[in-house]
Amino acid sequence: MTAGHEPSDTTARALAETVRRLQSTAARVQADARARAVVDLATGILAERLGLLPAEAAARLARLAREAAVPVAALAADIAGMSGQPPGQPPGQAPGLLAGTAEPVTPALAAIADLQGVAEAVLEQTADALGAHAVALWLRLPGGVLALAAHAGLSAAEADAWSRVPPGVPTPAQRVVVGGAELWPGDPEAAGPSVGAGSARAVLPLIDAGRRRGALEVLWPAPAPAPGPGPAPAPAPVLGGPQRRRLHALADLCATLLADADADAAPTPVPVPPGDDTALLEGLPTPALLLEPVVRRGEVADFTLLRTNAHFRDPLGRPRDTLEGTSLLEVYPAACAGGLFERLIRVHETGVPLPGERVRLVFQQGGLALPATVLLAAAPVGGRVLVGWQTETARAGEAEQSALLRQAQRLARVAGFEECPADGRIRWSDGLHEIYGLPPDTDPVPLAQLARHAHPDDEPAIRRLLDTVQRRHRTASAVVRLAHQDGTHRYTRVIAEPLLDDHGRLTGVRGAFHDVSAQHRTEVALGATRARLADSEQETADSERLALRLQQALLPAAPPPLGPAGLRAAVRYRPAAQHDRVGGDWYDVLLLPDKRVLLTVGDVAGHGVGAATGMVALRHALRGLAVTGAGPARMLEWANTVALREPGQITATAVCVLIDPAVGELRWARAGHLPPILVGADGAQVLPLPHGVLLGALDDARYEEHTAHLPPGDVLVLYTDGLVERRDRPVEESVDQLIRAAGAPGPDLERYLDRLLELSPADTDDDTCLIAVQSR
Repeated sequence: MTAGHEPSDTTARALAETVRRLQSTAARVQADARARAVVDLATGILAERLGLLPAEAAARLARLAREAAVPVAALAADIAGMSGQPPGQPPGQAPGLLAGTAEPVTPALAAIADLQGVAEAVLEQTADALGAHAVALWLRLPGGVLALAAHAGLSAAEADAWSRVPPGVPTPAQRVVVGGAELWPGDPEAAGPSVGAGSARAVLPLIDAGRRRGALEVLWPAPAPAPGPGPAPAPAPVLGGPQRRRLHALADLCATLLADADADAAPTPVPVPPGDDTALLEGLPTPALLLEPVVRRGEVADFTLLRTNAHFRDPLGRPRDTLEGTSLLEVYPAACAGGLFERLIRVHETGVPLPGERVRLVFQQGGLALPATVLLAAAPVGGRVLVGWQTETARAGEAEQSALLRQAQRLARVAGFEECPADGRIRWSDGLHEIYGLPPDTDPVPLAQLARHAHPDDEPAIRRLLDTVQRRHRTASAVVRLAHQDGTHRYTRVIAEPLLDDHGRLTGVRGAFHDVSAQHRTEVALGATRARLADSEQETADSERLALRLQQALLPAAPPPLGPAGLRAAVRYRPAAQHDRVGGDWYDVLLLPDKRVLLTVGDVAGHGVGAATGMVALRHALRGLAVTGAGPARMLEWANTVALREPGQITATAVCVLIDPAVGELRWARAGHLPPILVGADGAQVLPLPHGVLLGALDDARYEEHTAHLPPGDVLVLYTDGLVERRDRPVEESVDQLIRAAGAPGPDLERYLDRLLELSPADTDDDTCLIAVQSR
């Protein structure tokens, strides 16, 4: 502009605008400098007072500001006591508290707002002190994709090539984000494909509120071979405790800042509003729970069970409303210890769903423990975890299994119960309301109130049963008359056993009610018949006819058809005396609803009608107990309790066999009885002798159980000692002689049993029962 020449109005206005813009920029720079000074001063105060590294103090300041929902500079001013006034030191001057530290500190590290600035600050922190040459910040996106959110020290081409990493690509950062351990230079897993190929690297997870949101990757120059004689390449950096602590602090700071900025780098997740979680759960066709993480000191310490859907059934039978709002660790402690909690933590922390895994869990409450195989699935939903599980029985058709069990219980007139006195919880199976004569909607009756529903004369027996179970902690049984509203009585055998914890304390009682009214009527009819015949001149003849009728009714000449189970069976009974054909020997063949077959053979001590009464009790008891699903050993333990409680305390030997044709397996246990014989193509063998004493001999008798394979075509033979017992030789020799003399069974089981009876070496004139079962 020449002298005397005035600028035009346009030029003057442009110059004035430029001056104002420069003044505004200078004021903004001065304000930023003052704010950075305050942030650095607050960082130094935290570092000195809490004994932290500067990077740790910066991370703590950023986290506190985020939790308080205030700007970092405002919180820093409060910490430094400078709220509402400019800091006393001039802009750009490092605070005294930080100037004396041995660590290089990026000014206002906690106040950096953008991810790129964070990456550059981290590189500045690590380049001089640790020799790093590049930094990458990875952000995990929905679906498992890793995004390169920010970087420093990488070329633009390399950053563009690694901008997105699909799930499943085994990069070091991907390994860490999905739950792997942090990686350090020299770790084999740190050598996978990633940015800075060939570089030494450290990879640390970025964890916020217990979730792995991404990873911090720090790279060092790769050691390269020298091109000739010269210095050896620099080894991979060795990071000691202080260096690793500094990197952990920087990762903590990055996680805090990344949580505030990830909305700009990834699609916003759709949260689950509090009012919509019920609709979400009820829309699922399988049992499901919604869990809320409980975060303590930055880590998930538990989950709160927020909601369950209508399909959910607590394995321990507790109502849904009593579970909602409770602690998962308190509700399912054994299941969490068995792997459930660890899997849920991994899903929440990594964000990677668990699509479906068969897990063996134990659900336990007090002394009640229920093992179950569960198909477990879990997925993160808006910061929560959606969990679905189905037990194997539910997947196989829970309704069908329940219907089958109800049918079996109805046919056997058996119902079960379980009660826990501590919380007043009582569970009844289907059919128990009918046995009590109560409406289906009536509350279950505690065992302690059984006498209120029974005949008054049965009160002493009920009192003894309760005392044995609750005080002596032993299994007990009693036959009581349950009074119905129509004035009739239902004769019922009650079997109860205590549930004890590890210290022997009573935690509950469980057992079964068996309607034995039909058996009682038989016994009453038998007693009445005997009373009438006592005064009759025809007592002997009538007794013989009665005995014959009972023998035909209780021991049918032919077994039930076993075609549905793929088996054939034949039976024989030979009485001990011509004039009294009812003895203590019995047999039973029962096809169970699940296609398994129960075989029992026993010998009650004595002969005549008295022995038959004990035979009736044990035979009916084992038939009823078979539908409970218990094994042969457990059924014999219960039968021992029945024998002890029978009038006159009967004693008997017995062998109990369960055949599962589906897998060709047989399980057996014995109570002082001779073992079964398995006859096959390679000859006959006497099965091993499980341990077991006579029924009715000891209160606390325990029985051992064995298992064997039943090949197709082989024949299993059960018998009583009347077939082989001799006074002049051991029973084992008689058994060996008989099976060798009888030879192979052949296709006709009936003729084979007749041959065994004809060749029997016995000389005791005792009762004889025989069962032969052949697998097709």
